[in-house]
Amino acid sequence: MRKNGYQTIVIVGLTTDHCISTTTRMAANLGFKPYLISDATATFGRMGDKGKYYSPEEIHEINLVSLNHEFATVMDTATLMGIIESVI
Repeated sequence: MRKNGYQTIVIVGLTTDHCISTTTRMAANLGFKPYLISDATATFGRMGDKGKYYSPEEIHEINLVSLNHEFATVMDTATLMGIIESVI
């Protein structure tokens, strides 16, 4: 990506608390500018070590909050499309 001059990365996919989080953090650490698309990412519910169930929505939202403004700019698809349209 550096060879081609890319600086911005748009991140979508599964799972917010694993692959998405790791990719976003590494992209920022490597000097790229990640945009994490909140409605184009998701995760699964999980059982905590004390038996409490955490819903997919809870886990997703907590991870987005943790990444926003520290490792990425979190936005939805409509906002990203508005940015793209304003540049084209």
